[in-house]
Amino acid sequence: MTHSIQATLTERLTLSRPTERDLPELHALHADPEVWKHLPSARHTELADTRELVDRYLAGWEVNGVDVWVARDTATGALAGMGGPSLRGGLAWNIYYRLAPSAWGRGYAQEIVAAAREAVSATGRDLPLVASLLEHNEGSRRAAQRAGLELVWRGPDAGNPDPDAVRLLFADRPLSEDALRLFAS
Repeated sequence: MTHSIQATLTERLTLSRPTERDLPELHALHADPEVWKHLPSARHTELADTRELVDRYLAGWEVNGVDVWVARDTATGALAGMGGPSLRGGLAWNIYYRLAPSAWGRGYAQEIVAAAREAVSATGRDLPLVASLLEHNEGSRRAAQRAGLELVWRGPDAGNPDPDAVRLLFADRPLSEDALRLFAS
């Protein structure tokens, strides 16, 4: 996890491919109960959980030339979170953003989504950009809506320990039946 790649700069963030050096901070982010208040069962309890996540993103970088970034405040170098596009099943780009509580409400998700749009456009793969989130996660929902994504599906959150959990899919265009199945299952 030490591959060097040029960073992407937004107005206030430096977005870069994850490295081994980022792992302790990324684990602290993914282990923070506040970050997972909408889905406590997904909180990382072991460093291996975070390493597996980062390895999955690095594999995406190798295959697609882009995937989830580590997001740092350019002025301070402080970790703001993680975010970016991951190709799912060759059908659509999943836009991911997980921000530290100290970064909430500052518009960083919008900067990540805008950078993700540019990055996926540069791949030449004209595929939908999708945000998959839990209905009760108001912050993520507002971020998706501010990014211009529209609600394309609402239904049960498959695999969630809470049987009443509802999953929302927001996208920049209609999704194919195959893409809907992929994201809804």
